[in-house]
Amino acid sequence: MLLHSYGVDIYIEKRGGEGSAVLLLHGWGCDASMWRVIADRLSAEAAVYALDFPGHGRSGKLTVPWDAKDYAAMVADVIGQLGIAGCVVVGHSHGGRVALRLALDYPELVGKLVVTGGSGLRGKKAGKRTFKQSVYKVMKNTLTALDKARVFGNLPKRGISALRCKFGSPDYRKLTTDIERATFIKLVSADMTDEIANIKKPTLLIWGDKDTETPLWMAEKMKELIPDSGLVVFEGGDHFAHIYQPERFAAIVSAFL
Repeated sequence: MLLHSYGVDIYIEKRGGEGSAVLLLHGWGCDASMWRVIADRLSAEAAVYALDFPGHGRSGKLTVPWDAKDYAAMVADVIGQLGIAGCVVVGHSHGGRVALRLALDYPELVGKLVVTGGSGLRGKKAGKRTFKQSVYKVMKNTLTALDKARVFGNLPKRGISALRCKFGSPDYRKLTTDIERATFIKLVSADMTDEIANIKKPTLLIWGDKDTETPLWMAEKMKELIPDSGLVVFEGGDHFAHIYQPERFAAIVSAFL
């Protein structure tokens, strides 16, 4: 089905129909299809919904950059349209970040929270990384100024593209529009460390101990800060523990329901 929310068409898949409601939020660069095995397992006991975030899968594209609060507001609106307030929200990676933001900004809409490989916390920047970011910023500002001054034709634009390839993360390098890039920067630069202690919903954290995208220390920090939270660690699991161990993941979430 398609719902319209905050100026964007949002694609939603539904499985099951009895019992409590579960809303599945995918990670960056993925779509609702990543949840189908999990959704099938949970649909015997719950109405399971999985959406495509804007710019992913079959949903529409953003026309302005969004931050995590914008994504949470959209999800809150979708929950209202579906009539599933009090649902269990399960989020992976970027979806985990949005789930945490949703629980902070719209606690009345969330019954329980499951976060796996979730984003939202930032670690201390290493000196080398800080220097690298400084170099990128200086070079980009210089090339942007040259481009605006129409100096050297299209060379400054080509230089900016080359900088993105050299300095950007793999996810960032895949982005093709300025709106997508601005959205990505807004998301990864935000830090909810000082806020998540305000989450009052029962929260289950499921993490792979070999996760290099969102390292295990993030889950341990969330467990320390969120009052009613528990952590399950998948030994040998990476950032996609729910995909490589779907039966175990689904069984744990089912028990949590």
